[in-house]
Amino acid sequence: MYRYDEFDHAFVSARVEQFRDQVQRRLSGELAEDAFKPLRLMNGVYLQLHAYMLRVAVPYGTLSSRQLRMLAHIARKYDRGYGHFTTRQNIQYNWPRLSDTPDILQELASVEMHALQTSGNCIRNVTADHFAGAAADEVADPRPYAEILRQWSSVHPEFSYLPRKFKIAVTGAERDRAAIQVHDIGLHLKKDENGKLGFAVYVGGGQGRTPLIAKKIRDFLPEEDLLSYTTAIVRVYNLYGRRDNKYKARIKILVHETGAEEMARQVEAEFANLKDTELKLPDTDIQAIAAYFAPPALTNRPEGWGNLAGWKKADPAFAAWVHQNVQPHKHPDYGMVTISLKPIGGIPGDASHEQMDAVADIAEEYAFDEIRVSHEQNLILPHVALADLEPVYRALVAAGLATANAGLITDIIACPGLDYCALANARSIPVAQEISSRFGDPERQAEIGELKIKISGCINACGHHHVGHIGLLGVEKKGEELYQITLGGSGDENTSIGEIIGRGFAPEKVTDAVETIVDTYLGLRRDKSETFLEAYRRVGPQPFKDALYGGNAQAAA
Repeated sequence: MYRYDEFDHAFVSARVEQFRDQVQRRLSGELAEDAFKPLRLMNGVYLQLHAYMLRVAVPYGTLSSRQLRMLAHIARKYDRGYGHFTTRQNIQYNWPRLSDTPDILQELASVEMHALQTSGNCIRNVTADHFAGAAADEVADPRPYAEILRQWSSVHPEFSYLPRKFKIAVTGAERDRAAIQVHDIGLHLKKDENGKLGFAVYVGGGQGRTPLIAKKIRDFLPEEDLLSYTTAIVRVYNLYGRRDNKYKARIKILVHETGAEEMARQVEAEFANLKDTELKLPDTDIQAIAAYFAPPALTNRPEGWGNLAGWKKADPAFAAWVHQNVQPHKHPDYGMVTISLKPIGGIPGDASHEQMDAVADIAEEYAFDEIRVSHEQNLILPHVALADLEPVYRALVAAGLATANAGLITDIIACPGLDYCALANARSIPVAQEISSRFGDPERQAEIGELKIKISGCINACGHHHVGHIGLLGVEKKGEELYQITLGGSGDENTSIGEIIGRGFAPEKVTDAVETIVDTYLGLRRDKSETFLEAYRRVGPQPFKDALYGGNAQAAA
């Protein structure tokens, strides 16, 4: 795990004191809100519907137990006892007092954390595969490159005031668990025919008002050219991206209007001027950063296989949890554990301070002191011996964190919606809770299989509804909340944008609509092995439209 150097410590501490002065001037009335707004946003402080909100960066989703305990402490001392983990692998606090935010940032700095560039028109938190460094299908750990990008982009003088916010994601496996094709820049770490590491480079993806899938503009970029090529992309965007209309300011619009080939030509021309400059990464620098992410010393634990078989036979609930929430590790005696933050009927992504402390304790004892945040709003223990799964499970049960639903219909992504967000048109949380409760029976979830529901309370798509197998978008029509349904979206290596299925549904009818969609799928799938997404791609939208609207073409239009 990356540790701050002297520059990091000095810079973050100075920034805290600078913000403390700005807050004091705002509270005294010396600084007006219009002048204060860009200053607070630079430090991750938003003003939402009812209170300020603080978004804390969790770079590439990696935390230590010490850091998670600090997040629990902040929830306990400065908020209402919980935090909300987000789709950018960060955590948000919804109720801090403005006067407390400098103290919160100071406490975060004591454990090498901050809130810089979690808002504003800058390069945001670089995200990565939450199984990075552990997954059996991984080519290489993408986090060292995410850290290199974090260091390069932090308060970058040229890129601190971009036309719009800018998001980068990195994955190191053929199976894309970082949704790189719906990012401004997506990087797929791979090897060429000679075994050399590099990246396939995607540009211009994104969701929101104009959802677009990124275009591949480089099939293989050598790792030493990462910063020079990324600089070239952002420089072209900074020069030509629109600043006259915020709805058309993202790089996806530039790529769409310019064309992928012309965009690639401009980037390559800029790259030619940069590739042999100081931006070229020396192998020594790459290795120095990579050393921070060396895997823990995993000893062979073959006894785990026999123990695991016995535990599963003795406890069906434990067996179901292992089946759904434990994935294969690159070491055969270990597994990767997903801690679901989606209890049946609960608020997706929320964790109490007690739960955060419990996870920190479990990670310290059984998981080499490491926790990940996934973009699907869950927590991950990336290195757990199979021989330790039973005590880990028991500890999670005690903390209310053993829901066996990772990847199932109740593992719902949802933004805070109109309960908190000033931009939202509709509520996300109550809809997620109702759907979760309706489909909460474990046997029913198992029968349905893999199905990703994603809910956004407005067109900004913080709930990633565009890439949900079933996506729900809250809209406002004549003062009433409605939910538009999209089907067939996916954020993996075969990314697709969901299709709008027809007119929206009132809040009290949206769960029934989801149930109709699910029942239609169960009736038309070839067998239990055909997932919802596979079935939808095979048959298309018409059977679902017919089931929802009774063949009424006007209603489905």
